[in-house]
Amino acid sequence: MTDSSDVEFLHSDRTRTPAWLIRLACAAHAGSASLAECRDLCEWFGVDRRRATIHHWYQAYAEYYKQEFTAEPDRVAVDEKQIQLETEQKAWLYAAINMDTKVVLHARLSWHRGRDPAEEFLHELKEKYRVSDAEFLVDEMSYLTALARTDLSGELNYTDRNIIEKLFQTYTVRIERFQETWNGSQASAERWLTAYTAYYNHHRSHQALDNQPPIEALNQEGSI
Repeated sequence: MTDSSDVEFLHSDRTRTPAWLIRLACAAHAGSASLAECRDLCEWFGVDRRRATIHHWYQAYAEYYKQEFTAEPDRVAVDEKQIQLETEQKAWLYAAINMDTKVVLHARLSWHRGRDPAEEFLHELKEKYRVSDAEFLVDEMSYLTALARTDLSGELNYTDRNIIEKLFQTYTVRIERFQETWNGSQASAERWLTAYTAYYNHHRSHQALDNQPPIEALNQEGSI
């Protein structure tokens, strides 16, 4: 719960830090980004803040941003897309999105594509969410093998997965825009991906959700 001292501190800090950036840093930290990564996130937007300051923000807002990862999605779209981090350097962006709530469940980069990276991605997804009963919609046979090896089930579907294609379009547009901030390392790109995923879930309005961010729409329904 935010007490009066927290409110006073955050009110004064907002005169120097945009409120939306405070919320984004808190959401990124709730999504497993370290305090150092959140500090880098602020720097990308031209704001220099100490890790201790970001930690204070998060403590004040922890009750609002902390998610217990108890979502039980009915349908999940999973896919990967090749992206270019900088000239001559490419990686594979893996992502999973809840098709009904529009929440991005997981996103990560890999230098490789195939059954093994897909299986690793699905294992990580299972650690974050209750997806054992979900139906996964995929577009390659290798995913069906990866699903079977992780005790998940799904089907080949080429028509109902537009939402993940739109997600990839959103990611790649932002990648081009923020390319100058990267030092070329995978870790740097991963930090950006964590930050933007938090922004997508907590702050980016979605037309299909009455122009609300996915998490806000879920909170109004009273469940995650």
